[in-house]
Amino acid sequence: MRVRIGEVMVNQGLLTEAQVTSILEHQKERPRPFGELAEVLFHVSAEDVESAWVEQYALITEHVDPTGESVDPSVLELITKRQAWQFRCMPLRWDGSEVMVATVREHLTRSMRFALRHVVQPCWFVLAEADQLGAALMEHYPMAGMSPAVVCAGPSGFESASSD
Repeated sequence: MRVRIGEVMVNQGLLTEAQVTSILEHQKERPRPFGELAEVLFHVSAEDVESAWVEQYALITEHVDPTGESVDPSVLELITKRQAWQFRCMPLRWDGSEVMVATVREHLTRSMRFALRHVVQPCWFVLAEADQLGAALMEHYPMAGMSPAVVCAGPSGFESASSD
């Protein structure tokens, strides 16, 4: 299913159809990312662009229950327990040369930024429900004080933690 970022931004009330058309015309003349042009031309905030992108991604990506997935032990070694809980992500298995990683919608951009900087292998993300991801993290990355309820919470003290 193809969902365009402009459609999402219209549905979220960030842009009008006319503004989307204007951005698309600008892209023909100067190829730049849609979100960047929305910021420059119509003062859409970077946070709103990111929110629209997360919505777009959530509509097109696979949704899984990580507690029912077959987890490849070799991918679990790609991140530490602290990183799994801090960034609310869990590698599940290899898909060709890429690693399938589960996260929750609320932490998608944060998880992706972490993977881009710290996981050597290319990753693609799927989404899970918070309680399911939390249960899977408890099984595969047990850590004192962590529970499924932590997955939907904010970083809860991890802000200054290193990415060890």
